[in-house]
Amino acid sequence: MTSIRSPAVAGLFYPADAQQLGREVKQLLATAQLQDFKPKALIVPHAGYIYSGAIAASAYAGLSSVAATIRRVVLLGPAHRVAVHGLALPGVDVFETPLGRVKLDQELVATVAHLPQVIVSKEVHALEHSLEVQLPFLQSVLGDFTLLPLAVGMTSPEAVVQVLERLWGGEETLIVISSDLSHYLPYAAAQRMDNETVQAILQLRQPIAHDHACGSIPVSGLIIAAQKHHLTPHLLDLRNSGDTAGSRDRVVGYAAIAFNNEEDES
Repeated sequence: MTSIRSPAVAGLFYPADAQQLGREVKQLLATAQLQDFKPKALIVPHAGYIYSGAIAASAYAGLSSVAATIRRVVLLGPAHRVAVHGLALPGVDVFETPLGRVKLDQELVATVAHLPQVIVSKEVHALEHSLEVQLPFLQSVLGDFTLLPLAVGMTSPEAVVQVLERLWGGEETLIVISSDLSHYLPYAAAQRMDNETVQAILQLRQPIAHDHACGSIPVSGLIIAAQKHHLTPHLLDLRNSGDTAGSRDRVVGYAAIAFNNEEDES
């Protein structure tokens, strides 16, 4: 029997109705400013779509030129709800959203399941939003693809790099790191901190501090991998909830960053 990870935040972070969700994602993608890039990896935010959907869309819209070649998505995001040491696989066959099901890549699961920092936990994934909110965008932009989702808990950037190296693949594999930036600072202070964080990422400097990004560990791991694989980061969008749909008293920061192969820069 197929084991399913059902959506946990449909109706909260994004619409639960399939038609409404499809329209909303399509509209976000259509209004995103298109930039010409062929990304190997993306950093995208994971708040409710009303807050960070437009920022995430600026990254996903740019996949149109390479969507036909992407067959696998390796998706890492921080574990918010259940504390865990290491990186957690979900122990299911498919992830489901209102837009349908995405099969897990069992070949990739087998590639990393034996690593000491990788565990299997349905509990860690059951209510986790950082991975789930990326799926409707991926389902809308890509064709048929498989998924390797990892919830990142207490571990090191080096442990993340070891996992990424096993999963790296070629142009058929897209790496997506789900992370917001600063949390609940006043608007101006958040802008200063988020600019610092983005500059560090663009200059491939790590580690990123946890209070600068909730996905700091997978982001730092990606930076190390980007250095090794000669990827160049490009900032696509940087805003916060005070710019989109919230008060400016206490905001959350969001960035979309694409990492390209240097040979594709010309």
